Amino acid sequence: MNTFLVLTTSLVVLAGTSGVPAHAAVDRADTYVVSSEPGVLPEGIAVTRTGTMYVTSLATGAVYRGDVRHRRLRPFLPAGSDGRTHAAGVRVDRAGRLFVAGYDTATLFVYDPDGRLLAKRSAVTGAALNDLVITDHAVYVTDSVGGTIWRATLDGGRVGPLEAWLLPSDFPTAPGFLNGIVAGAGDRLAVVADQGTGAPGTERLWRIDLADATASEVRVSGGQLGADGLLLEGNRLYGVVNFPDPADGYRFAVNLAVLDGGLRAARVVRQSRTAGLEQSPTTLARDRDRLLWVNSQLSATAPAPPFTVTEVPGLS
Repeated sequence: MNTFLVLTTSLVVLAGTSGVPAHAAVDRADTYVVSSEPGVLPEGIAVTRTGTMYVTSLATGAVYRGDVRHRRLRPFLPAGSDGRTHAAGVRVDRAGRLFVAGYDTATLFVYDPDGRLLAKRSAVTGAALNDLVITDHAVYVTDSVGGTIWRATLDGGRVGPLEAWLLPSDFPTAPGFLNGIVAGAGDRLAVVADQGTGAPGTERLWRIDLADATASEVRVSGGQLGADGLLLEGNRLYGVVNFPDPADGYRFAVNLAVLDGGLRAARVVRQSRTAGLEQSPTTLARDRDRLLWVNSQLSATAPAPPFTVTEVPGLS
């Protein structure tokens, strides 16, 4: 969502294809209750290949876990544990380790599948770690306030220190509010959403060369991709966007774009049905033949439980 609406937004998304057989799709819920407690404000989501779902709380730092076949999630990592007071992006690597971006603490948290803390890696004080993507050799994390991309090397089971890898001065134009990040082209390239400063036309989509640490702007046509959460599947890029609406202030939707082979151009070809401020979806994830998004309520007039994850309407 736009920075002038809520400065503490994120995206974060893990694309995963569930191992649930296609005929079991009827057993999956269309609405998931993350929590019935007040003040949770869910933000990030990850869905693994086996159908395990993780959802973070931007307000408390809690992480919730559930299964796509069951309607309710349960607390997995308690609010505030390990110093994790505001949790944004979440990803799961091939070993089942959970990576969580601590927004206000500028800390990357890494847990094993049972919830045991394996590593804490901190950026500079004042950084706002938002979303992350994991490749074979490193994890890359967006810093929304600092306009920086942080990087920690992955060597076997070891997570290296977080280092400022791409600075604002390394972009053609200094970023306004870096958010979602995804990797493609065999993990050689990344795409990063920039929600801009809130002024029209400041939203951008960046192409990052992970080999030589360079940034260039993706040419976007047909719609907006200065998104919150991103999901990349081959040459199909999904982004949760928001735009002014005379009646409700702002509306939210998922835009689908087709990328060229070099990830240098993106053409928006479809849009989901929209949601309003009371829902305020932030990011999305794949569960087999459908997309799920997080109803954060970050921009709602009076956020109230239950806090939910639902299917993206009109797009799969």
